[in-house]
Amino acid sequence: MITCVVQYEIEPDLLDEFEHYAKLWVPLVNKHGGYHNGYFMPHESANDMALALFSFKSLADYERYRKDILDDPECIAAFDFAKKTKCIRRYDRTFLKPFMAPMP
Repeated sequence: MITCVVQYEIEPDLLDEFEHYAKLWVPLVNKHGGYHNGYFMPHESANDMALALFSFKSLADYERYRKDILDDPECIAAFDFAKKTKCIRRYDRTFLKPFMAPMP
């Protein structure tokens, strides 16, 4: 299993928009064979940082997901929403191998 950790630099004045974007992606990752571990929003920390964690059974499955989402109308709409609202300034991906129970 591989977990993708996405660290976002978000626009602090657009937290509601980023939360909407996040809610769009949870079912989309699951739809495309992954398991979404959730988004983590600013609380008692920097107000412009958020995290997302989602897992796939293998890096090959993740790479297939990355290819498939480019043709999925719901995914395209989610990308367009973030672009239109400018709620995300930038993001970085890190891949980790978790030590936990296998995916259901």
